[in-house]
Amino acid sequence: MRTALLTAVVAVVALVFADVAFAHAVVSPPVAKAKTLQLYTLSVPTEEENATTTEIELTVPNGFSIDSFAPSPGWKREVQSTGSGEEAVVQKVTWTGGNVPTEEDSVFQFNADATSDKTYTFKVLQTYSNGKVVDWSGPESSDTPAPTVKAVSSIGGSSTSTLTIVALVLGAAGVVLGIIALVTRGRELG
Repeated sequence: MRTALLTAVVAVVALVFADVAFAHAVVSPPVAKAKTLQLYTLSVPTEEENATTTEIELTVPNGFSIDSFAPSPGWKREVQSTGSGEEAVVQKVTWTGGNVPTEEDSVFQFNADATSDKTYTFKVLQTYSNGKVVDWSGPESSDTPAPTVKAVSSIGGSSTSTLTIVALVLGAAGVVLGIIALVTRGRELG
């Protein structure tokens, strides 16, 4: 029983630290259907101690077309684009005036579509109240990886996705922890 309890504790600690290790700027969904207008979310974590996130700048990759934005209370938005009207192409968006504290995320939403099947890489600059700037444009293995969206011609199919496998593993871990809790509670009551 002690071995099972120790294993469960190690698994929970590993999951907690894995979550911290993966706190990065992200654009979601990470996989999207190409040529389909849909809602995307940019999320940027405030990781600097004793500072707040005050500005976020998003550089939009070629072929990724932003159509409109959701309101971002507390933030002012400036959009740089080429063309005008229906032909306008958003190249860069800067949100300023925010005040997002440590361990919280700056979150922005927009409707957009990817024009072809490929991986789109975004550049994000995050400015803190203390003047520090984090450049989220590094390779995937870096501490500051660039957010990406993989556009595909179809979503679904018969193959098992990585997300499905991760969900099953986490679900199984939850079941194991629940059983251990019930067994442990039963011994305390008896």
